[in-house]
Amino acid sequence: MLDHLTVVSHPLVQHKLTIMRDKDTSTASFRKLLREISLLLAYEVTRELPMTTRRIETPLQPMDAPAIEGKKLALISILRAGNGLLDGILELIPAARVGFVGLYRDPETLQPVQYYCKLPDHLEDRVSIVVDPMLATGNSSVAAISLLKQAGAKNIRFLCLLAAPEGIARMKETHPDVPIVTAAVDNCLNDHGYIVPGLGDAGDRMFGTK
Repeated sequence: MLDHLTVVSHPLVQHKLTIMRDKDTSTASFRKLLREISLLLAYEVTRELPMTTRRIETPLQPMDAPAIEGKKLALISILRAGNGLLDGILELIPAARVGFVGLYRDPETLQPVQYYCKLPDHLEDRVSIVVDPMLATGNSSVAAISLLKQAGAKNIRFLCLLAAPEGIARMKETHPDVPIVTAAVDNCLNDHGYIVPGLGDAGDRMFGTK
């Protein structure tokens, strides 16, 4: 079982994250780095997937070889910034089923407002990995995971690039059964609910919007 919080301290992850934090890093470079770092984070979040064996024949002889057990994984992107992590993970797990949860944060209340939800079927039989670059207040991730549980998901993991202590605490309080994998835990949130020191708005930096 994964720990409730796993910080991926691998040198490649940390180096790429530093470049992404730099305000002078271009949109194209930011997008490329996000794809690269998502592959490295996906390696960690898919640890301890249920395994079985299947009979195959190598060029030399038959053998019972390890294979992932059960239905294909479900990757759930919290729109829009989650798609940056999703694209990279799909390179690693191309057969995964994909769902989307559309949430935006009300600037006054900082609460999530849902505008879209489309999830794969048979979630109760799949490992579901929810992806969003930033775990800030935790409101959006908590809401998305609640939607997954309502749809029957039981084995859920959350993957993000950066996390704030406030978001980690909110997730642990509301969904203590959902492990979090992240590249870094930053200091705090500012008055606008942004992670500090952070890297700004991940969606804006990925898509070149303001």
